[in-house]
Formats: sequence, structure tokens, C-alpha cells
Amino acid sequence: MKRSRLPLVVLAAVLAFFYLPILVLVVNSFNAARFGGSWGGFSLIWYRRLLRQREIWQALENSLLIAVGATAVSAVVGTTAAIALHRYATRLQRLHYSLIYTPLVIPEILMGMSLLLFFVALGLELGRWTIFLAHVTFCISYVAMVVLARLQDFDFALIEAARDLGASAWVAARRVLLPLLAPGIVAGGLLAFTLSVDDFVVTFFVAGPGATTLPIRIYSMIKHGSPPLINALSTLLLAVTFAAVSVSQRLIKRSAS
Repeated sequence: MKRSRLPLVVLAAVLAFFYLPILVLVVNSFNAARFGGSWGGFSLIWYRRLLRQREIWQALENSLLIAVGATAVSAVVGTTAAIALHRYATRLQRLHYSLIYTPLVIPEILMGMSLLLFFVALGLELGRWTIFLAHVTFCISYVAMVVLARLQDFDFALIEAARDLGASAWVAARRVLLPLLAPGIVAGGLLAFTLSVDDFVVTFFVAGPGATTLPIRIYSMIKHGSPPLINALSTLLLAVTFAAVSVSQRLIKRSAS
């Protein structure tokens, strides 16, 4: 009996719907014409102009500083949270799991508004510091979930064997636990870094004067009309994001095996 090609056609149509606009954006980043309606020839002019945009690189610096800091804190706190959730089954840990899981499911606009109201209630001045705290809030959840998945197949008999051989709890954790969890921690950290760099909704609510991140800067460029520069910048961001996600997925598969 001949198989129907309808599922394959539907799959191809869905993939084209999602990825064709991205492909058009990448192609237009090398288009010498100012507008994408016509092809003016292959050119790197928009990438060269992008290098001279000081405001963009300042926004990129802010994004990287916040992302690196949020990733570092999230890797430590998220890993310890995952270990606590895996090792201890109490009512308190159920509440702990709910707190970790909640940022993954609530809408970003709700989280942004809630954090804004919280920072205002505390009297904190909006800026890079509040963006950093907001990013840590949701990055911890992603790191914790990735490390928790790694712990599902972890053999804690290795820790007990190290303790039987005379290792202290700190030495066993440093020499046995952390090296075995390292692929999961790095994978979660890369995922947190990517999400922090790309975040717009939460950052839009908690950013202050002089704390413009790259996504917010891109939004401003869209309003004032700079399509070619946005195409070039988006292409670079896509390349970096895909590279980070690819490394993260490989590390997750490695930790699972």
C-alpha cells in the first residue's frame, strides 16, 4: 500500500513557514540595496557600518556583562537547588520545586511586571543591577532543570565509595560529584546565557536610563527604521545563538550518556 505524502508536505510547509523569514533576513543582510524589495548585489557594507555603531556595541557590552554575571550566579544556585531537590523529598522541597518551576511556565510579561513592582516597592533604582537580578530569577530555573535531569541517572554510590575511602564531604563533592555533573552544569549555563542575551520582555520592564541591552536597542532601531543594520546584527546573533544551543545540546547528550 502506497504511503500518503500528506504528512511530509505538511511538515515541509510548517518548516518553511517558520524558517523562510529567517532565511530571507540572512540573505538581505548581504544585499547592497537599502530595502529588501530588490537585489542590489552581494555586499558586506551593512556589516562594515554595523562596526561603526557605537550605541549598538555599548548595548552589546551591557548584555554580555549582565548575561555572564547572571549565568555565573545561576550555575551555582541552580546546581545546588537541583541537588537539594534530588536528595531530599520533603514538603518543603515540594514548595522549593514549585518556586523553581514557576518561572518556566508563567508569561514573561507577567514576570516583568511583577519584578518591576517588586523593585519599585524596595526602592531600587532601575538599571543594570535590576536587569541582572531579573535575569538571575529565570536563569536559575533553566540551570536547575538541566542539572536535575542529569541527576536522575546519577549513581550516588560513587559518593559513598569516596567517603568510605576517607574523603570528606567537600572533597567527595569537588572530586567526584562536580566533575560528573560538569556537562549538565555547562549545558544549563549555556542555555541560561543564551536566554539572558536574547531576553527582551522582562528586560524592557526592569531596565532604566543608561542600561540599554541589545534586544532593547534593536527594538529602538526598528521604530526609527534601520532594516539593513538590523538584518546584519540579527544574522550575527543567530550565528552566536545557534552555536551556543548546539554546544548545549551536545553537552546534554554527553551528560545523559
